[in-house]
Amino acid sequence: MKNKISETGRIVASSLAIGLLFSSPSAQASDAGTSADYVISGGMIYPGGADPYVGDIAISGDKIIFVGPRYSGTAGKTIDAKGMIVSPGFIDTHTHVGDALSSELPAARLVLPFLTQGVTTAFVGVDGGGATDISAVFAEGSGLDYGINFASYIGLGALRRTVIGSDDRAPTAAELDEMVTLVDTAMCEGALGLSTGLFYAPQSYAKEGEVITLAKVAAKHGGVYDSHIRDESSYTIGLEGAVAEALDIGKEAGIPVHIAHIKALGVDVHGEAPDIIAAVEKAQAAGQIVHADQYPWSASGTGLDASLLPRWAQDGGREATLERFDDPEQLAKIKIEMTDNLRRRGGPDSLLITSGSDDVKGKTLAEIAAETGVDPVQAAINVLRRFEVRVASFNQDEADIAAFMTQPWVMTSSDASIGHPRYYASYARKYDTYVKDRKVINLRQFVDQSTSVPATLFSLEGRGTLSKGAFADVVVFDPESYAPRATFIEPTLFSTGVQTVFVNGVLAIDKGLPTGKAAGRPLPRKSGSDGC
Repeated sequence: MKNKISETGRIVASSLAIGLLFSSPSAQASDAGTSADYVISGGMIYPGGADPYVGDIAISGDKIIFVGPRYSGTAGKTIDAKGMIVSPGFIDTHTHVGDALSSELPAARLVLPFLTQGVTTAFVGVDGGGATDISAVFAEGSGLDYGINFASYIGLGALRRTVIGSDDRAPTAAELDEMVTLVDTAMCEGALGLSTGLFYAPQSYAKEGEVITLAKVAAKHGGVYDSHIRDESSYTIGLEGAVAEALDIGKEAGIPVHIAHIKALGVDVHGEAPDIIAAVEKAQAAGQIVHADQYPWSASGTGLDASLLPRWAQDGGREATLERFDDPEQLAKIKIEMTDNLRRRGGPDSLLITSGSDDVKGKTLAEIAAETGVDPVQAAINVLRRFEVRVASFNQDEADIAAFMTQPWVMTSSDASIGHPRYYASYARKYDTYVKDRKVINLRQFVDQSTSVPATLFSLEGRGTLSKGAFADVVVFDPESYAPRATFIEPTLFSTGVQTVFVNGVLAIDKGLPTGKAAGRPLPRKSGSDGC
Protein backbone atom coordinates (compact mmCIF):
# COMPACT_ATOMS: atom_id res chain seq x y z
CA MET A 1 0.00 0.00 0.00
CA LYS A 2 2.84 2.38 0.77
CA ASN A 3 4.21 2.14 -2.77
CA LYS A 4 0.73 2.71 -4.19
CA ILE A 5 0.24 5.82 -2.09
CA SER A 6 3.64 7.17 -3.10
CA GLU A 7 2.74 6.73 -6.76
CA THR A 8 -0.58 8.48 -6.19
CA GLY A 9 1.23 11.39 -4.58
CA ARG A 10 3.36 11.81 -7.66
CA ILE A 11 0.23 11.75 -9.82
CA VAL A 12 -1.35 14.53 -7.76
CA ALA A 13 1.74 16.68 -8.19
CA SER A 14 1.39 16.76 -11.97
CA SER A 15 -1.64 16.27 -14.19
CA LEU A 16 0.68 15.28 -16.99
CA ALA A 17 1.74 12.17 -15.11
CA ILE A 18 -1.79 10.77 -15.31
CA GLY A 19 -1.54 10.29 -19.06
CA LEU A 20 1.49 8.04 -18.67
CA LEU A 21 -0.54 5.37 -16.92
CA PHE A 22 -2.61 4.41 -19.93
CA SER A 23 -1.74 2.80 -23.23
CA SER A 24 -2.08 4.64 -26.53
CA PRO A 25 -4.43 3.34 -29.24
CA SER A 26 -1.47 2.10 -31.25
CA ALA A 27 -0.61 -0.21 -28.34
CA GLN A 28 -3.84 -2.21 -28.64
CA ALA A 29 -3.58 -5.87 -29.61
CA SER A 30 -4.95 -7.02 -32.96
CA ASP A 31 -8.71 -7.47 -33.03
CA ALA A 32 -8.76 -9.85 -36.00
CA GLY A 33 -11.30 -12.61 -35.46
CA THR A 34 -12.73 -11.17 -32.26
CA SER A 35 -16.43 -10.89 -31.54
CA ALA A 36 -18.00 -8.09 -29.52
CA ASP A 37 -21.45 -7.51 -28.09
CA TYR A 38 -21.26 -3.82 -28.96
CA VAL A 39 -19.02 -1.56 -30.99
CA ILE A 40 -19.08 2.20 -30.52
CA SER A 41 -17.82 3.42 -33.88
CA GLY A 42 -16.20 6.58 -35.16
CA GLY A 43 -16.48 8.81 -32.08
CA MET A 44 -13.93 11.26 -30.71
CA ILE A 45 -12.52 9.15 -27.90
CA TYR A 46 -11.34 10.88 -24.76
CA PRO A 47 -9.86 7.82 -23.03
CA GLY A 48 -9.19 9.42 -19.64
CA GLY A 49 -5.65 10.54 -18.89
CA ALA A 50 -4.59 10.75 -22.53
CA ASP A 51 -5.15 12.80 -25.66
CA PRO A 52 -8.28 12.24 -27.76
CA TYR A 53 -8.46 10.48 -31.12
CA VAL A 54 -11.14 9.23 -33.49
CA GLY A 55 -11.71 5.50 -33.15
CA ASP A 56 -13.79 2.52 -32.09
CA ILE A 57 -14.50 0.77 -28.80
CA ALA A 58 -15.55 -2.86 -28.61
CA ILE A 59 -17.36 -4.28 -25.58
CA SER A 60 -17.84 -7.92 -24.65
CA GLY A 61 -19.57 -8.85 -21.41
CA ASP A 62 -18.66 -6.28 -18.79
CA LYS A 63 -15.25 -5.38 -20.27
CA ILE A 64 -13.74 -3.35 -23.07
CA ILE A 65 -11.94 -5.70 -25.45
CA PHE A 66 -10.67 -3.16 -27.98
CA VAL A 67 -9.93 0.56 -28.18
CA GLY A 68 -8.25 1.89 -31.27
CA PRO A 69 -8.58 3.61 -34.63
CA ARG A 70 -10.64 0.84 -36.25
CA TYR A 71 -12.21 -2.36 -35.00
CA SER A 72 -12.35 -5.08 -37.67
CA GLY A 73 -13.97 -7.89 -35.70
CA THR A 74 -17.67 -8.72 -35.59
CA ALA A 75 -20.29 -7.12 -33.36
CA GLY A 76 -23.80 -7.87 -32.18
CA LYS A 77 -24.70 -4.18 -32.40
CA THR A 78 -22.85 -1.15 -33.74
CA ILE A 79 -23.49 2.32 -32.32
CA ASP A 80 -22.62 5.16 -34.70
CA ALA A 81 -20.78 7.78 -32.64
CA LYS A 82 -19.56 10.04 -35.46
CA GLY A 83 -19.51 13.63 -34.23
CA MET A 84 -19.95 12.48 -30.62
CA ILE A 85 -17.61 12.55 -27.62
CA VAL A 86 -16.87 9.12 -26.15
CA SER A 87 -15.62 9.11 -22.58
CA PRO A 88 -15.31 6.80 -19.60
CA GLY A 89 -18.39 6.94 -17.40
CA PHE A 90 -18.16 9.86 -14.99
CA ILE A 91 -17.20 9.22 -11.37
CA ASP A 92 -18.92 11.45 -8.80
CA THR A 93 -16.82 11.52 -5.63
CA HIS A 94 -19.28 13.40 -3.42
CA THR A 95 -23.00 12.63 -3.53
CA HIS A 96 -26.06 12.25 -1.34
CA VAL A 97 -27.75 9.45 -3.29
CA GLY A 98 -27.50 6.83 -0.57
CA ASP A 99 -31.25 6.98 0.04
CA ALA A 100 -31.95 6.40 -3.66
CA LEU A 101 -29.60 3.42 -3.75
CA SER A 102 -31.17 1.86 -0.65
CA SER A 103 -34.74 2.54 -1.79
CA GLU A 104 -37.27 -0.26 -2.05
CA LEU A 105 -38.24 1.18 -5.44
CA PRO A 106 -36.25 -0.22 -8.38
CA ALA A 107 -36.84 3.00 -10.33
CA ALA A 108 -35.16 5.05 -7.59
CA ARG A 109 -32.17 2.71 -7.53
CA LEU A 110 -31.60 3.39 -11.23
CA VAL A 111 -30.52 6.95 -10.26
CA LEU A 112 -31.60 8.32 -13.64
CA PRO A 113 -30.56 11.91 -12.83
CA PHE A 114 -26.99 10.58 -12.86
CA LEU A 115 -27.22 8.19 -15.81
CA THR A 116 -28.74 10.89 -18.01
CA GLN A 117 -25.63 13.00 -17.38
CA GLY A 118 -23.21 10.11 -17.97
CA VAL A 119 -22.40 9.42 -14.31
CA THR A 120 -21.82 5.70 -13.75
CA THR A 121 -20.13 5.68 -10.32
CA ALA A 122 -20.90 7.61 -7.11
CA PHE A 123 -19.45 7.90 -3.61
CA VAL A 124 -21.87 7.96 -0.66
CA GLY A 125 -21.50 8.28 3.11
CA VAL A 126 -19.98 11.73 2.65
CA ASP A 127 -20.02 14.74 4.99
CA GLY A 128 -19.86 12.30 7.90
CA GLY A 129 -23.29 10.91 7.01
CA GLY A 130 -24.55 7.53 5.94
CA ALA A 131 -24.63 4.40 8.05
CA THR A 132 -22.13 2.70 10.33
CA ASP A 133 -22.94 -0.74 8.92
CA ILE A 134 -21.12 -0.69 5.58
CA SER A 135 -22.06 -4.28 4.76
CA ALA A 136 -25.69 -3.15 4.90
CA VAL A 137 -24.90 -0.18 2.63
CA PHE A 138 -23.51 -2.62 0.08
CA ALA A 139 -26.59 -4.82 0.70
CA GLU A 140 -24.61 -8.03 0.53
CA GLY A 141 -26.78 -10.94 -0.53
CA SER A 142 -29.89 -8.78 -0.88
CA GLY A 143 -30.30 -9.28 -4.59
CA LEU A 144 -30.92 -5.55 -5.10
CA ASP A 145 -30.06 -4.07 -8.47
CA TYR A 146 -28.58 -0.61 -9.03
CA GLY A 147 -28.33 1.72 -11.98
CA ILE A 148 -24.84 2.89 -11.06
CA ASN A 149 -21.74 1.68 -9.26
CA PHE A 150 -21.11 3.07 -5.79
CA ALA A 151 -18.54 3.18 -2.99
CA SER A 152 -19.04 4.36 0.59
CA TYR A 153 -17.28 6.05 3.48
CA ILE A 154 -17.89 5.51 7.18
CA GLY A 155 -19.02 8.87 8.58
CA LEU A 156 -18.18 10.65 11.82
CA GLY A 157 -21.76 11.94 12.13
CA ALA A 158 -23.12 8.42 11.90
CA LEU A 159 -20.57 7.27 14.48
CA ARG A 160 -21.34 10.07 16.93
CA ARG A 161 -25.10 9.70 16.63
CA THR A 162 -24.82 5.95 17.18
CA VAL A 163 -22.46 6.15 20.15
CA ILE A 164 -22.94 9.62 21.73
CA GLY A 165 -26.09 11.14 20.30
CA SER A 166 -26.43 14.86 19.52
CA ASP A 167 -24.76 16.25 22.64
CA ASP A 168 -21.97 18.81 22.64
CA ARG A 169 -19.30 16.86 24.49
CA ALA A 170 -16.24 14.71 24.02
CA PRO A 171 -16.63 10.93 23.95
CA THR A 172 -15.70 8.98 27.04
CA ALA A 173 -12.80 6.55 26.71
CA ALA A 174 -15.26 3.69 26.30
CA GLU A 175 -17.26 5.59 23.67
CA LEU A 176 -14.12 6.43 21.72
CA ASP A 177 -13.11 2.76 21.81
CA GLU A 178 -16.55 1.85 20.47
CA MET A 179 -16.18 4.31 17.59
CA VAL A 180 -12.70 2.96 16.84
CA THR A 181 -14.14 -0.54 16.63
CA LEU A 182 -16.91 0.62 14.29
CA VAL A 183 -14.39 2.30 11.97
CA ASP A 184 -12.18 -0.79 12.00
CA THR A 185 -15.14 -3.01 11.10
CA ALA A 186 -16.35 -0.63 8.40
CA MET A 187 -12.94 -0.53 6.76
CA CYS A 188 -12.84 -4.34 6.70
CA GLU A 189 -16.31 -4.27 5.12
CA GLY A 190 -14.96 -2.12 2.29
CA ALA A 191 -15.35 1.53 3.31
CA LEU A 192 -13.28 4.03 1.33
CA GLY A 193 -12.16 5.71 4.52
CA LEU A 194 -13.43 8.12 7.16
CA SER A 195 -15.63 11.05 6.17
CA THR A 196 -16.41 14.04 8.34
CA GLY A 197 -18.71 17.04 8.20
CA LEU A 198 -17.06 19.12 10.92
CA PHE A 199 -19.22 22.13 10.04
CA TYR A 200 -22.38 20.29 11.08
CA ALA A 201 -23.65 19.50 14.56
CA PRO A 202 -23.01 17.08 16.23
CA GLN A 203 -19.74 16.57 14.32
CA SER A 204 -18.76 20.16 14.99
CA TYR A 205 -18.48 19.18 18.66
CA ALA A 206 -15.62 16.78 17.85
CA LYS A 207 -12.13 18.06 18.65
CA GLU A 208 -9.21 17.47 16.35
CA GLY A 209 -7.73 14.75 18.57
CA GLU A 210 -10.91 12.67 18.34
CA VAL A 211 -10.85 12.86 14.55
CA ILE A 212 -7.15 11.96 14.39
CA THR A 213 -7.77 8.86 16.51
CA LEU A 214 -10.47 7.64 14.13
CA ALA A 215 -8.54 8.64 11.01
CA LYS A 216 -5.60 6.52 12.18
CA VAL A 217 -7.84 3.47 12.07
CA ALA A 218 -8.85 4.24 8.48
CA ALA A 219 -5.20 4.88 7.62
CA LYS A 220 -4.21 1.44 8.92
CA HIS A 221 -6.45 -0.06 6.26
CA GLY A 222 -5.25 2.18 3.44
CA GLY A 223 -8.25 4.50 3.53
CA VAL A 224 -8.74 8.19 2.79
CA TYR A 225 -9.75 11.03 5.12
CA ASP A 226 -12.57 12.93 3.39
CA SER A 227 -13.80 16.13 5.02
CA HIS A 228 -16.41 18.80 4.70
CA ILE A 229 -14.03 21.00 6.63
CA ARG A 230 -14.96 22.75 9.86
CA ASP A 231 -15.34 26.16 8.26
CA GLU A 232 -15.57 27.07 4.58
CA SER A 233 -16.20 30.69 5.53
CA SER A 234 -15.62 32.76 8.67
CA TYR A 235 -17.99 31.07 11.12
CA THR A 236 -15.41 29.74 13.57
CA ILE A 237 -11.76 29.08 12.67
CA GLY A 238 -12.05 30.48 9.14
CA LEU A 239 -11.45 28.85 5.77
CA GLU A 240 -7.66 28.89 6.02
CA GLY A 241 -7.79 27.56 9.58
CA ALA A 242 -10.13 24.74 8.58
CA VAL A 243 -7.91 23.70 5.67
CA ALA A 244 -4.93 23.76 8.02
CA GLU A 245 -6.85 21.52 10.44
CA ALA A 246 -7.64 19.00 7.68
CA LEU A 247 -4.00 18.93 6.61
CA ASP A 248 -2.89 18.49 10.21
CA ILE A 249 -5.29 15.58 10.70
CA GLY A 250 -3.92 13.94 7.59
CA LYS A 251 -0.33 14.46 8.67
CA GLU A 252 -0.85 13.20 12.22
CA ALA A 253 -2.93 10.20 11.13
CA GLY A 254 -0.71 9.35 8.16
CA ILE A 255 -3.67 9.34 5.76
CA PRO A 256 -4.42 10.96 2.38
CA VAL A 257 -6.65 14.03 2.71
CA HIS A 258 -9.59 14.75 0.44
CA ILE A 259 -11.25 18.17 0.84
CA ALA A 260 -14.93 17.87 -0.04
CA HIS A 261 -16.55 20.43 -2.38
CA ILE A 262 -13.68 22.89 -2.02
CA LYS A 263 -14.89 26.49 -1.99
CA ALA A 264 -14.60 29.96 -0.46
CA LEU A 265 -18.07 30.47 1.02
CA GLY A 266 -19.33 33.95 1.83
CA VAL A 267 -18.27 37.53 1.37
CA ASP A 268 -15.67 37.39 4.14
CA VAL A 269 -13.51 34.86 2.30
CA HIS A 270 -14.05 35.69 -1.36
CA GLY A 271 -10.66 35.87 -3.04
CA GLU A 272 -8.96 33.37 -0.71
CA ALA A 273 -8.78 30.56 -3.28
CA PRO A 274 -5.12 31.33 -4.21
CA ASP A 275 -4.11 31.10 -0.53
CA ILE A 276 -5.88 27.76 -0.12
CA ILE A 277 -4.29 26.41 -3.29
CA ALA A 278 -0.88 27.49 -2.02
CA ALA A 279 -1.46 25.76 1.34
CA VAL A 280 -2.44 22.50 -0.37
CA GLU A 281 0.51 22.61 -2.74
CA LYS A 282 2.89 23.30 0.15
CA ALA A 283 1.57 20.18 1.91
CA GLN A 284 1.91 18.16 -1.29
CA ALA A 285 5.50 19.36 -1.71
CA ALA A 286 6.20 18.19 1.85
CA GLY A 287 5.03 14.69 0.94
CA GLN A 288 1.34 14.73 1.89
CA ILE A 289 -1.31 13.33 -0.40
CA VAL A 290 -4.01 15.99 -0.71
CA HIS A 291 -6.78 16.41 -3.27
CA ALA A 292 -10.30 17.79 -3.49
CA ASP A 293 -13.57 17.76 -5.39
CA GLN A 294 -15.71 20.66 -6.56
CA TYR A 295 -19.25 21.12 -7.80
CA PRO A 296 -19.74 23.68 -10.61
CA TRP A 297 -22.25 26.00 -8.93
CA SER A 298 -21.97 29.33 -7.14
CA ALA A 299 -24.76 28.25 -4.78
CA SER A 300 -24.29 25.58 -2.16
CA GLY A 301 -27.12 23.46 -0.81
CA THR A 302 -27.59 22.96 2.90
CA GLY A 303 -30.08 23.31 5.72
CA LEU A 304 -31.47 26.68 6.80
CA ASP A 305 -30.44 25.73 10.33
CA ALA A 306 -26.84 24.94 9.29
CA SER A 307 -26.67 28.22 7.37
CA LEU A 308 -27.86 30.53 10.11
CA LEU A 309 -28.07 28.94 13.57
CA PRO A 310 -25.07 29.06 15.92
CA ARG A 311 -23.78 25.59 16.74
CA TRP A 312 -24.38 25.97 20.48
CA ALA A 313 -28.07 26.51 19.71
CA GLN A 314 -28.21 23.05 18.06
CA ASP A 315 -26.70 21.17 21.01
CA GLY A 316 -29.05 18.31 21.85
CA GLY A 317 -30.91 18.28 18.53
CA ARG A 318 -34.02 19.95 17.15
CA GLU A 319 -36.18 19.72 20.27
CA ALA A 320 -33.49 21.44 22.32
CA THR A 321 -33.22 24.18 19.68
CA LEU A 322 -36.95 24.81 19.77
CA GLU A 323 -36.80 25.11 23.55
CA ARG A 324 -34.10 27.77 23.18
CA PHE A 325 -36.37 29.69 20.80
CA ASP A 326 -38.88 29.85 23.66
CA ASP A 327 -36.32 31.29 26.08
CA PRO A 328 -36.22 35.10 25.53
CA GLU A 329 -32.64 35.45 26.81
CA GLN A 330 -31.27 32.65 24.62
CA LEU A 331 -33.37 33.77 21.66
CA ALA A 332 -31.83 37.24 21.83
CA LYS A 333 -28.33 35.74 21.63
CA ILE A 334 -29.38 33.44 18.79
CA LYS A 335 -30.72 36.38 16.80
CA ILE A 336 -27.46 38.32 17.17
CA GLU A 337 -25.42 35.45 15.76
CA MET A 338 -27.99 34.68 13.05
CA THR A 339 -27.80 38.29 11.88
CA ASP A 340 -24.06 38.01 11.35
CA ASN A 341 -24.39 34.59 9.71
CA LEU A 342 -26.95 36.02 7.30
CA ARG A 343 -24.58 38.87 6.44
CA ARG A 344 -21.76 36.36 5.94
CA ARG A 345 -23.85 34.44 3.40
CA GLY A 346 -24.72 37.53 1.40
CA GLY A 347 -28.03 38.63 2.91
CA PRO A 348 -31.64 37.39 2.74
CA ASP A 349 -31.80 37.59 -1.07
CA SER A 350 -29.02 34.98 -1.28
CA LEU A 351 -30.95 32.22 0.53
CA LEU A 352 -33.54 30.40 -1.59
CA ILE A 353 -35.76 27.89 0.23
CA THR A 354 -35.81 24.66 -1.79
CA SER A 355 -37.99 22.38 0.35
CA GLY A 356 -40.93 22.60 2.74
CA SER A 357 -44.51 23.69 2.09
CA ASP A 358 -45.65 25.73 -0.89
CA ASP A 359 -45.81 28.98 1.08
CA VAL A 360 -41.99 28.96 1.49
CA LYS A 361 -40.57 26.64 -1.19
CA GLY A 362 -39.11 28.51 -4.16
CA LYS A 363 -38.93 31.81 -2.28
CA THR A 364 -35.98 33.72 -0.92
CA LEU A 365 -35.76 34.54 2.74
CA ALA A 366 -36.19 38.20 1.77
CA GLU A 367 -39.46 37.39 -0.01
CA ILE A 368 -40.78 35.39 2.94
CA ALA A 369 -39.89 38.22 5.31
CA ALA A 370 -41.69 40.77 3.13
CA GLU A 371 -44.79 38.58 2.79
CA THR A 372 -45.04 37.94 6.52
CA GLY A 373 -44.11 41.44 7.67
CA VAL A 374 -41.12 40.52 9.83
CA ASP A 375 -37.37 40.96 9.51
CA PRO A 376 -35.40 38.19 7.72
CA VAL A 377 -33.93 36.68 10.90
CA GLN A 378 -37.36 36.38 12.49
CA ALA A 379 -38.69 34.96 9.22
CA ALA A 380 -35.99 32.27 9.35
CA ILE A 381 -36.87 31.43 12.96
CA ASN A 382 -40.56 31.20 12.07
CA VAL A 383 -39.74 28.74 9.28
CA LEU A 384 -37.44 26.70 11.51
CA ARG A 385 -40.11 26.47 14.18
CA ARG A 386 -42.34 24.74 11.62
CA PHE A 387 -39.89 22.39 9.95
CA GLU A 388 -36.33 21.82 8.80
CA VAL A 389 -35.86 23.09 5.24
CA ARG A 390 -33.14 23.04 2.63
CA VAL A 391 -31.75 26.19 1.04
CA ALA A 392 -29.73 27.12 -2.01
CA SER A 393 -27.18 29.55 -0.64
CA PHE A 394 -25.64 31.83 -3.28
CA ASN A 395 -22.32 32.46 -1.61
CA GLN A 396 -19.38 31.92 -3.97
CA ASP A 397 -17.35 34.11 -6.32
CA GLU A 398 -16.72 32.93 -9.88
CA ALA A 399 -13.02 33.83 -9.71
CA ASP A 400 -12.57 31.44 -6.77
CA ILE A 401 -14.55 28.72 -8.58
CA ALA A 402 -12.31 29.05 -11.64
CA ALA A 403 -9.11 29.07 -9.57
CA PHE A 404 -10.01 25.77 -7.89
CA MET A 405 -11.34 24.20 -11.09
CA THR A 406 -8.06 24.57 -12.95
CA GLN A 407 -6.03 22.64 -10.37
CA PRO A 408 -4.92 19.13 -11.44
CA TRP A 409 -5.79 17.73 -7.99
CA VAL A 410 -9.42 18.96 -8.06
CA MET A 411 -11.96 16.54 -9.51
CA THR A 412 -15.62 16.94 -10.45
CA SER A 413 -18.45 16.21 -8.04
CA SER A 414 -22.12 17.09 -7.67
CA ASP A 415 -22.81 17.09 -3.91
CA ALA A 416 -26.17 15.89 -5.24
CA SER A 417 -28.99 16.67 -2.83
CA ILE A 418 -32.75 16.96 -3.21
CA GLY A 419 -33.98 20.45 -4.13
CA HIS A 420 -30.76 21.65 -5.78
CA PRO A 421 -30.26 21.38 -9.57
CA ARG A 422 -26.82 19.88 -8.98
CA TYR A 423 -28.55 16.49 -8.52
CA TYR A 424 -29.72 16.50 -12.15
CA ALA A 425 -27.24 18.76 -13.90
CA SER A 426 -23.74 19.15 -12.38
CA TYR A 427 -21.73 17.40 -15.08
CA ALA A 428 -23.80 18.89 -17.87
CA ARG A 429 -23.40 22.34 -16.31
CA LYS A 430 -19.65 22.00 -15.87
CA TYR A 431 -19.28 21.13 -19.54
CA ASP A 432 -21.76 23.69 -20.85
CA THR A 433 -20.69 26.58 -18.61
CA TYR A 434 -17.01 26.09 -17.84
CA VAL A 435 -15.81 24.25 -20.97
CA LYS A 436 -18.04 25.40 -23.79
CA ASP A 437 -19.11 28.90 -22.70
CA ARG A 438 -16.50 30.40 -20.36
CA LYS A 439 -13.57 28.19 -21.42
CA VAL A 440 -12.20 27.96 -17.89
CA ILE A 441 -11.00 24.43 -18.67
CA ASN A 442 -10.80 22.43 -21.89
CA LEU A 443 -12.67 19.27 -22.80
CA ARG A 444 -9.84 16.92 -21.90
CA GLN A 445 -9.54 18.52 -18.46
CA PHE A 446 -13.28 18.08 -17.96
CA VAL A 447 -13.12 14.41 -18.91
CA ASP A 448 -9.99 13.69 -16.85
CA GLN A 449 -11.33 15.48 -13.75
CA SER A 450 -14.49 13.39 -14.06
CA THR A 451 -12.89 10.01 -14.83
CA SER A 452 -9.20 9.09 -14.68
CA VAL A 453 -8.22 11.49 -11.88
CA PRO A 454 -10.74 10.17 -9.30
CA ALA A 455 -10.26 6.56 -10.48
CA THR A 456 -6.50 6.83 -9.96
CA LEU A 457 -6.52 8.74 -6.71
CA PHE A 458 -9.11 6.42 -5.14
CA SER A 459 -7.65 3.22 -6.63
CA LEU A 460 -10.81 2.24 -8.50
CA GLU A 461 -9.26 -0.58 -10.46
CA GLY A 462 -10.55 -0.96 -14.00
CA ARG A 463 -12.58 2.27 -13.86
CA GLY A 464 -12.04 5.74 -15.23
CA THR A 465 -10.33 4.89 -18.53
CA LEU A 466 -11.24 3.51 -21.92
CA SER A 467 -8.59 0.83 -22.25
CA LYS A 468 -8.50 -2.85 -23.07
CA GLY A 469 -9.54 -4.91 -20.05
CA ALA A 470 -11.24 -2.01 -18.26
CA PHE A 471 -14.85 -2.28 -17.13
CA ALA A 472 -17.18 -1.02 -19.83
CA ASP A 473 -18.48 2.13 -18.15
CA VAL A 474 -18.86 4.41 -21.17
CA VAL A 475 -20.72 7.61 -22.02
CA VAL A 476 -21.37 9.02 -25.49
CA PHE A 477 -22.56 12.62 -25.61
CA ASP A 478 -23.24 15.26 -28.22
CA PRO A 479 -20.84 18.19 -27.75
CA GLU A 480 -23.43 20.55 -29.23
CA SER A 481 -26.45 19.61 -27.11
CA TYR A 482 -24.96 18.33 -23.83
CA ALA A 483 -26.40 20.86 -21.39
CA PRO A 484 -28.35 21.26 -18.14
CA ARG A 485 -32.07 21.94 -17.98
CA ALA A 486 -32.54 21.91 -14.19
CA THR A 487 -32.82 25.28 -12.44
CA PHE A 488 -33.20 26.38 -8.84
CA ILE A 489 -36.91 26.81 -9.44
CA GLU A 490 -37.27 23.56 -11.42
CA PRO A 491 -34.44 21.41 -10.08
CA THR A 492 -35.67 18.03 -11.36
CA LEU A 493 -35.37 18.48 -15.12
CA PHE A 494 -33.14 15.94 -16.85
CA SER A 495 -30.10 17.15 -18.73
CA THR A 496 -29.84 16.79 -22.50
CA GLY A 497 -27.23 15.53 -24.94
CA VAL A 498 -26.22 12.14 -23.55
CA GLN A 499 -26.90 9.60 -26.28
CA THR A 500 -25.49 6.36 -24.87
CA VAL A 501 -24.38 5.08 -21.47
CA PHE A 502 -22.96 1.66 -20.66
CA VAL A 503 -22.60 0.45 -17.08
CA ASN A 504 -20.46 -2.66 -16.77
CA GLY A 505 -21.15 -3.44 -20.42
CA VAL A 506 -24.94 -3.13 -20.12
CA LEU A 507 -26.72 -0.51 -22.21
CA ALA A 508 -28.39 1.84 -19.68
CA ILE A 509 -29.09 4.82 -21.98
CA ASP A 510 -29.81 4.16 -25.66
CA LYS A 511 -30.49 6.94 -28.16
CA GLY A 512 -30.95 9.32 -25.27
CA LEU A 513 -33.54 7.24 -23.43
CA PRO A 514 -33.23 4.98 -20.37
CA THR A 515 -33.46 1.27 -21.08
CA GLY A 516 -34.47 0.46 -17.50
CA LYS A 517 -31.58 -1.98 -17.15
CA ALA A 518 -29.69 -1.85 -13.86
CA ALA A 519 -26.10 -3.08 -14.00
CA GLY A 520 -24.35 -1.04 -11.31
CA ARG A 521 -22.34 -2.70 -8.57
CA PRO A 522 -21.18 -1.92 -5.05
CA LEU A 523 -17.46 -1.14 -5.10
CA PRO A 524 -16.05 -2.04 -1.68
CA ARG A 525 -12.45 -0.99 -1.15
CA LYS A 526 -10.27 -4.03 -1.59
CA SER A 527 -8.57 -5.04 1.64
CA GLY A 528 -5.02 -6.30 1.52
CA SER A 529 -2.67 -7.24 4.33
CA ASP A 530 -4.26 -4.64 6.60
CA GLY A 531 -5.53 -6.76 9.46
CA CYS A 532 -8.94 -7.64 8.03
